[in-house]
Amino acid sequence: MRRIIVCTFLTLDGVMQAPGGPDEDPESGFAHGGWQKPTDDEEVGAAVAGWYEDFEAMLLGRKTYDIFASYWPGADPANPFTARMNDMPKYVASRTLTSLDWQNSTLLRGDTVEAVRALKASQGGDISVVGSGDLAQTLMRHGLVDEYRLTVHPVILGTGKRLFADGAIPTALEPVAVTATKGGTVVCVYRPTGAPTYDSY
Repeated sequence: MRRIIVCTFLTLDGVMQAPGGPDEDPESGFAHGGWQKPTDDEEVGAAVAGWYEDFEAMLLGRKTYDIFASYWPGADPANPFTARMNDMPKYVASRTLTSLDWQNSTLLRGDTVEAVRALKASQGGDISVVGSGDLAQTLMRHGLVDEYRLTVHPVILGTGKRLFADGAIPTALEPVAVTATKGGTVVCVYRPTGAPTYDSY
């Protein structure tokens, strides 16, 4: 069984929208695009690079696919991520796309949840969900996420799309690894363990 791993950057208040640049995702008037780089440091980069070494494929929603497909094919070949992103198999969940131009990309047809279940049951290694907040929330609602790899950055934005939005399924998490970088970013790996338990003091 292949694992689905959600891998994303978050602000301290849980916003995941447009970490990479002002024009990345201005939906709903979001004016804080590009918030991640000023809070970044070498330790964050090393952690994320290590995560990507584990992944055999990516699973993307349409918006993230469009952003990546417009950037990575022409990105600097000296960047070690460029070849990795272009060469890695990519599965794209979309109700509107009919074809994909980015190399090594496959469109998931039919019901997304059933397509991802079939993908998990196929032969191969771990699959990362990068960005793709709407897709990640769909996978969470159907119990298809096996692990979260998150970097939580020391900035509060107050608005924007959140990974764990209102209506998220209550879930207990097992901490696999939690560390803080010198720049104040918390690098977290968690695995769902089922429903949370409750108690009182």
